[in-house]
Amino acid sequence: MNEQTVQNDASNLHTVLDWVRYAISRFTQAGIFYGHGTDNEWDEANSLVFQALNLPLNLPEKQHYVLLDSRVTDTEKTILDNWINVRTFDQKPLPYISQQAFFAGLPFYVDERVLIPRSPFAELLRDQFSQWLNESPNYILDMCTGGGCIAIATALTFEDAVVDAVDIDIDALDVASINIHEYQLDERVFPLRSDLFENLSGQKYDLIISNPPYVDAVDMADLPSEFEHEPELALAAGDDGLDLVEQILMQAPHYMNEKAWLFVEVGNSEVHFEARFPDLEVQWCEFKHGGSGVFAVDYQTLSAYWDKA
Repeated sequence: MNEQTVQNDASNLHTVLDWVRYAISRFTQAGIFYGHGTDNEWDEANSLVFQALNLPLNLPEKQHYVLLDSRVTDTEKTILDNWINVRTFDQKPLPYISQQAFFAGLPFYVDERVLIPRSPFAELLRDQFSQWLNESPNYILDMCTGGGCIAIATALTFEDAVVDAVDIDIDALDVASINIHEYQLDERVFPLRSDLFENLSGQKYDLIISNPPYVDAVDMADLPSEFEHEPELALAAGDDGLDLVEQILMQAPHYMNEKAWLFVEVGNSEVHFEARFPDLEVQWCEFKHGGSGVFAVDYQTLSAYWDKA
């Protein structure tokens, strides 16, 4: 589809529903990948059109369908046309176009300096890690924080806790700082630059959460085009995807209180975990609302494992 055809198509689209239908057709034709906030063409098209028009995404169903019959102005058509072109021709994920992503039901600023949040940690936060924690944690570490989404959601879940949001990438920390300030959490969530635990000397935590790079070499080679817009530093982690995970597991006991728990997301690299750590007994988290590849291990188990190694 060339530019002239797109312009001619746009002139015949008048309502919000016209643009949703048109977006779905364009998405199907382009064969785009869904997985950065939606998992199907209808939700993706609705999300794109409503965000481009500055319409709320969480309207009651009746109000949503009423708005679908609303007419779109010429200025709005230009914006919609541009967003759909970027999404289809460039295959840029929608959150990078709208500069907004959602995690744990909360909106966050994102751009191409950080990964788009899509972690099942949201469900664990909703349950306050109740299966593992006997008391509310006071000192929490979010290792490899990226845009700070997990750190902020954790601080909002545990309202008396201090959260260190750590990343090696200063650009990612700039994005995290934007989000921390937006949620007015500057006095409880602290963005810190560190190569894993390198700059955290003397710190002890009740809870450590980490969503590190964990994509193995095979999966990196097969990622859809949309992932090329995300920082490779935040994705790739060696042949089996566990290079950084091993470092975290080795160093974490020195920064954990005696009753502390460590939670790490390894995604598809879960299949390699037992081969890399055959004798480490971890608990794999089960999710009611989708997701996998997150394990939990307490200080005593982790410390004993390395004492025997």
